[in-house]
Amino acid sequence: MRKTPLISTAVAAAVIVIAGNLAPAPAAAQTQLAEAVQPPAQAPAPPLPYKVVAIKLPEAVKDPAFEPFRKQFAAAVAKKDRAALGRLIARNFFWVPEDKDVADKRKSGIDNLAKAIGLDGRDAPGWDLLMGYANDPTADKDADRAGVICAPGDPTFDEMAAEQIAADTNTDAGDWGFTARDNIEVRSGPEKSAPVIEKLGLQLVRVYADDSPAGAVNAEALRIVTPSGKVGYVPSEAILPLASDHLCYVKEGGAWKIAGVMGGTN
Repeated sequence: MRKTPLISTAVAAAVIVIAGNLAPAPAAAQTQLAEAVQPPAQAPAPPLPYKVVAIKLPEAVKDPAFEPFRKQFAAAVAKKDRAALGRLIARNFFWVPEDKDVADKRKSGIDNLAKAIGLDGRDAPGWDLLMGYANDPTADKDADRAGVICAPGDPTFDEMAAEQIAADTNTDAGDWGFTARDNIEVRSGPEKSAPVIEKLGLQLVRVYADDSPAGAVNAEALRIVTPSGKVGYVPSEAILPLASDHLCYVKEGGAWKIAGVMGGTN
């Protein structure tokens, strides 16, 4: 798991499931990338062509015990059953929003999880975020904690090439995402009926944030710049963030448990 990706999107506990042959993300998670790209303080750099940087999608966890755990996790979240969720949390729950563990060891794991991602109060956003994690079959090993894996898994790509296209287009780290699947149609407008102007493969993509009223109305479409330099639109769930907060898991007694949170709001 990359702790500090070269190109990242500022996402607060954002989880998206890889599209295609994997389970789809919940509606609340599908538009998170568009929401995560904050309106810039000044006008964004003009659209420019850039070289295609191919990516390899993260892989699903291969342990056969992980799938039943995810189903149990999803069932608890769907019911907003705090007690059932608490039984799925490991004994030594950690919460690392930046560089150190701030979990209150005097409190239960569920209390720390609730604070980390927001499970308290009416319409608490943390439940939707947890459902996104529960639906995500991907995860990477945590280099700092033996036996711990963290979701979502990261794509792999040439980071030097990624740095170069960011420099070539005068863009910042948060301006980039990656495609969730191959052969994505880019349309000339946000409408589903707009003409297709280009197609994308498995690659990095520049997100061209749209903070206009029209952009707010068309939240299901994400404005991007294609490698040819064209401005177009794709479904919001088609582009995933290169970095997000992570929910981590560990095995206790042969069963998977929620080990901790990397990120969240302290």
